Amino acid sequence: MPRNREMVTTKLQRIAEKARRDRRCRFTSLFHLMNVEMLRECFDRLRKDAAAGIDKVTKEEYKENLEENLTVLVEKLHRMAYTPQPVRRVYIPKPGSNKKRPLGIPALEDKLVQAGLTRILTAIYEQDFIEDSYGFRPGRSCRDALRALSNEVEGQRIHHIVDADIKGFFDNVDHEWMMQFLGHRIADKRVLRYVKRFLKAGIIEDGAVSTSDKGTPQGGLVSPILANIYLHYSLDLWFTRVFQKSCNGQSRLIRYADDFVVCFQREGDASRFRHELDERLAKFGLEISPEKTKVIAFGPFAESRAKRGGGKTATFDFLGFTHYCSRSRNGRRFRMKRTTSRKKFTAKIRMFRDWLKANRTLPTRELMDRVASKLRGHFAYYGVTDNSRGISRFAYEIGRLLFKWLNRRGKRGCMNWEKFNLFLKKFPLPRPRIMVDLFA
Repeated sequence: MPRNREMVTTKLQRIAEKARRDRRCRFTSLFHLMNVEMLRECFDRLRKDAAAGIDKVTKEEYKENLEENLTVLVEKLHRMAYTPQPVRRVYIPKPGSNKKRPLGIPALEDKLVQAGLTRILTAIYEQDFIEDSYGFRPGRSCRDALRALSNEVEGQRIHHIVDADIKGFFDNVDHEWMMQFLGHRIADKRVLRYVKRFLKAGIIEDGAVSTSDKGTPQGGLVSPILANIYLHYSLDLWFTRVFQKSCNGQSRLIRYADDFVVCFQREGDASRFRHELDERLAKFGLEISPEKTKVIAFGPFAESRAKRGGGKTATFDFLGFTHYCSRSRNGRRFRMKRTTSRKKFTAKIRMFRDWLKANRTLPTRELMDRVASKLRGHFAYYGVTDNSRGISRFAYEIGRLLFKWLNRRGKRGCMNWEKFNLFLKKFPLPRPRIMVDLFA
């Protein structure tokens, strides 16, 4: 490891150790870490194909005079002369609908500064975040959240689930509350001032700049850590230190970014949580989506009652999967199983269809390599315990789409299913298979 990188890493480790030892420590000297070495590392980590912001500067262009550019940037930062530019707003397809999701693209130097601030904030707050916060954290993933949920529900003591959805979370983060939360751990005024400048930088769309006293643009490198900090203080600590202690039975909150479910043993605790959640989040400018939030009976008791009544147990969606009550293969033990949610399945098929329609004229080898890559990516995420049927169905539908659009590259009807199967022998696609054992 190069010496400069080791120095940056070592300094961040020391900060992390101090934060871990003293949970009340407020750090007064952090901004000196925003030096050339730190920003050079942040530059190296930027994607080469990342879209340019309002400055229209790409990574390759900035690299031509990298050391000089970084030196000037650091000098401006420490004089407090650096002003973030508004993020360029673009719209990307929203899975499962014809709507589009707004995405903010920062200028290149803003990306570097945000990345540096993110590393500093992460070193501190990783010591504070609760164990069951999984989103955008080093060494944690969706799989860990799913695994934790499976272990909790199949422990036989969970009988109710609160499936909650925060309406427009990233658009409603209150800036003043955000700064108060940061102030619990950070007393370095320069760090705080630059975070606030990024929050206030605004958005440029169709040539017009708009600013607001709330929201953190999705796409900004610092947004994920800020989102976790905001929900840590507004939701996680309240649940673990206040609400959970008043429960009559077992309870557990499992959160991935702004997507979370809460497991309860007692129905009364679940109903009370749903009621108090509205009041708690409203204090911080957040609102629960009533139509997407529900309290359901779920678990071995719910399954038994449903069978006696001739009905089915309720299901809930979390991280792209529909979770449902079932049994082990021998029928003796309760199991919570999962399959790709209908909304996500439909959205993924639609996105693949649109991509294939736009790229059907690619050279055959390139087209098939990219199709194979997309399938491997889908299997890597959705290929988890119990979802064999979900990924097999996806592979089947992709095969049908591929047959349809390959048929349109030449004379209509030029390829029948026999020829298509021979074609797949020459250009084989990955087979659907379970990639992740959630009980390993």
